[in-house]
Amino acid sequence: MNYLIVIWGFLLIGLLAIGGFFMFRKFLKQLPKEDGKSDMDWQYYYIEETLHMWTDEQLSFLEELVAPVPELFRQVAKETIAGKIGEVALAKNADVITRDIIIEGYIIGTPKRDHRFLRKLLKEKDIDVTPYEPFFHLSKKDYQLNWEEKYKQQKNSEL
Repeated sequence: MNYLIVIWGFLLIGLLAIGGFFMFRKFLKQLPKEDGKSDMDWQYYYIEETLHMWTDEQLSFLEELVAPVPELFRQVAKETIAGKIGEVALAKNADVITRDIIIEGYIIGTPKRDHRFLRKLLKEKDIDVTPYEPFFHLSKKDYQLNWEEKYKQQKNSEL
């Protein structure tokens, strides 16, 4: 009986630690940065600014991309990725969200461990990954630090 109480205690502490970790991450995303807006504020701004650019086909492609995420976290992941996609679309001055913009935004908005799934999905859909290789070689941390400047430099070097 004592073992059951000890196991239950460790399980409870573990679950509380996991929940606290995710709540703390959400709290950090709400903190204002140097410009006075938080990461969440920018995310919602980009989503609102590009909402009219999405087509049903592109939305269903985004749904396919976030399908492996557990349902409990899927909406949050979808909003985060859609925010990055919107940021890329606005940086490119696009009129509509294209599949290329979605793929670039997905790579930028997700950690490296999720890129393996994207490569597999693109292969299944017969989409060439070669144009996106430079994005795969950067880490998410590299993207967050001046990713727009690095993107512009890469595009200028291609010309």
